[in-house]
Amino acid sequence: MSGSRTKIRRALLSVWDKTGLEPLVRELHELGVELVSSGGTAAAIEAAGISVTTVEAVTEVPEMLDHRVVTLHPRIHGGLLADLGKPEHLADLERHGIAPFELVVSNLYPFRERPGIETIDIGGPALTRASAKNHEWVTIVSAIDQYEPLIAELRANGGTVGPDTRRAFAIEAFARTAAYDAAVVEWMQGDGALPQHLVLALERTDEQLRYGENPHQQAARYRRVATTSWWDGVVQHSGVALSYLNFYDTDAAWKIVHDLDARPTCAIIKHANPCGVAVDDDLATAYRRALECDEQSAFGGIVAVNGPLDDATIVAMVAGPQADVVIAPGYAPGTVDALIARRKNTRILEAPAPGAERLDLRQISGGFLVQQPHHFETGRDDWRVVTKVAPTEEQWRDIQLAWRICGHVKSNAVVLVKDGQAVGIGAGQQKRVDSTEVAAKKAAGRAVGGACASDAFYPFPDGVEAAGAAGVAAIVQPGGGMGDAKVIEVADEMGIAMVFTGERHFLH
Repeated sequence: MSGSRTKIRRALLSVWDKTGLEPLVRELHELGVELVSSGGTAAAIEAAGISVTTVEAVTEVPEMLDHRVVTLHPRIHGGLLADLGKPEHLADLERHGIAPFELVVSNLYPFRERPGIETIDIGGPALTRASAKNHEWVTIVSAIDQYEPLIAELRANGGTVGPDTRRAFAIEAFARTAAYDAAVVEWMQGDGALPQHLVLALERTDEQLRYGENPHQQAARYRRVATTSWWDGVVQHSGVALSYLNFYDTDAAWKIVHDLDARPTCAIIKHANPCGVAVDDDLATAYRRALECDEQSAFGGIVAVNGPLDDATIVAMVAGPQADVVIAPGYAPGTVDALIARRKNTRILEAPAPGAERLDLRQISGGFLVQQPHHFETGRDDWRVVTKVAPTEEQWRDIQLAWRICGHVKSNAVVLVKDGQAVGIGAGQQKRVDSTEVAAKKAAGRAVGGACASDAFYPFPDGVEAAGAAGVAAIVQPGGGMGDAKVIEVADEMGIAMVFTGERHFLH
């Protein structure tokens, strides 16, 4: 029987969100379906001028306990759970005067929006799960966006629903009740930093990713069921589908440009690391200065800006290397077409500001590592100048920018900044001095008088010496190493100002 179409004769409706309810019940009524409902749903159906049987009339038991107990009754759940292919189930139905339901329409109390004891739904999930379990005979509709395809199938097939639809709807129903329970667990545990239980209910989005990290790997984006993120508000104006790494790198680029400065900011990301960052008085200049840090690495990277793209910035971009992705909060009239005309293969994205995650999850074999998301906890007022010479105000501006950028660079990380521009970035080296030397090589003399940021303490003075050789006037680092005294001594000998933040920023 699992391959048979099911004729819809009797439907039970119990919905919190009544969006789209009237056209659905009108269609069911025209198909001759008996409608059973209660509470506000029944009232809405009656208000539409459509006849409905109340649940109370079916159960012969009134609603009770402030509507906590309505559908929890054998005449309801017997009609949902009966396997109509079993003679003994049919006999039970006849013995107890129970009529089966072939369709259930149910959406749940809005717990995420209004968390509390009274919005923990009991009857709704029970109806939903019972119907989904018995999907061989019952169609469970648990989302408003399923109404139209259901109506279309009923119209096209004489009021019947096929097994593929019933199974697909049942899967969605179980996913929604799982997500609902996950939200309740999260709420009941409170706001602790690391809760005892993390119940993740994820759904695949509609995007078609080109491939995973490599072309032979399949990939998809998932999100929490019944939630959205800033990615769901992204508009892609041009270009082929994003790949797994396009998503990953774009996410990193979007976060950094919203973490640095209120002024026009541009970040260019390659392999999850910034290869150029700058702030300035206008986006075009910020882009050009970001590009100067490492123009060769910028080819095929992600360009992110924190303001609407204007004509001048587009001119600068088309004169620069090809980018895989350009992401901005908006585009001046005509700029999208102008960019497409010269950069047909570039994905042009328009996006809202990024949101904050409560927890950071990283998969390992058999489970996850979980931590608080990366954030900066201290600022200039908390930092300590440890050298004889203190930074000038101009150097302080570079110190603060270098430190923020450094927190977005893979460890070991060293960032050189001069006049609001990253001039050298060393990332992912096993030795800190090597990161400094990589950054200095990229700076090629442009770091003179600027600032150097290190994401962790210098274990030896060699990193300070390498920064000094690059011409920096100030260094910002967490401090806290056993060799701090010697490191400070060398900085004093070289006339370099040094600031301790007391806060490490490893990023892996």
